[in-house]
Amino acid sequence: MKNLFTAGITLLLLLLLTACSAKEEAEQNDAAAEPGTEKTEEVFKIGAIPDQNAADMNRSLSKLADYLSEKTDLKVEYVPSVDYAALVTAFERGEIQLAWFGGLTGVQARNVVPDAEAIAQRPMDEEFHSVFIAGTNTNIKSLEDLKGQSFTFGSESSTSGHLMPRYFLEEAGIDPEKDFDGQPNYSGSHDKTYKLVESGSMKAGVLNISVWEAAVAEKKVDTNKVDVFYTTPSYYDYHWTINLVDEKFGEGTKQKVTDALLSINSTDQPEIMELFQSDKFIPTKNDNYKAIEQVAKEVGIIK
Repeated sequence: MKNLFTAGITLLLLLLLTACSAKEEAEQNDAAAEPGTEKTEEVFKIGAIPDQNAADMNRSLSKLADYLSEKTDLKVEYVPSVDYAALVTAFERGEIQLAWFGGLTGVQARNVVPDAEAIAQRPMDEEFHSVFIAGTNTNIKSLEDLKGQSFTFGSESSTSGHLMPRYFLEEAGIDPEKDFDGQPNYSGSHDKTYKLVESGSMKAGVLNISVWEAAVAEKKVDTNKVDVFYTTPSYYDYHWTINLVDEKFGEGTKQKVTDALLSINSTDQPEIMELFQSDKFIPTKNDNYKAIEQVAKEVGIIK
């Protein structure tokens, strides 16, 4: 009889312990399910059009991400893009919060995200230029001399490697679809453009002036084999555009990021600014790129 009583007490204690344990687990699960109890930190992602050497871009833009993290208390990460269009698409989807665009891609991005804003550029981007280059063993001395020659642009979405050069070619009476030796080539990036001309694969090409000048200074290109024969008039070009970030990352995020960008200088952050061939960034605004949008419409690149 005593054994039965003891067994009953033991069973009752086990049931009570099991019930308490189940209650505690349920409370823990409920707490975990409540919004904000275990908040995952949002990642603020930055991107850039892939118009230069990928290793150089990864190095400098990763350092930029670290700098922005330090200045804004955001978790910032650089995300490479496979091409220009991919960056615009990622920006449209909200997957990229801050992007280094050319004039054309910036216009395209703000067309699909109307409240996005151009916030910073380099001083040189107020008066940017493209350079037309040709093999030194050719007789190409002017835009008119390009007729009948093989020719390469950069990316189809590039302002300085395609859009504005195409505009200036048409102004000079040259139809890129009819007047070259075959259809124009698209190299995909500025560094590939000068390499194609240097190797003789293309007789001539066009790229942005800052990449060309950096390549010459760093002896990445042989000017005995390829050199500039024409520099375009000026136009607005590269800039940082910020997405709709305040709702996702908190009020004032756009201003914090803008202030951080404008605080960068080549003296204190040389490894960042080396990629940009500049000593600082300066403010800019959407209206500065209306002429780019108009030219893009005139040549049929955007509608």
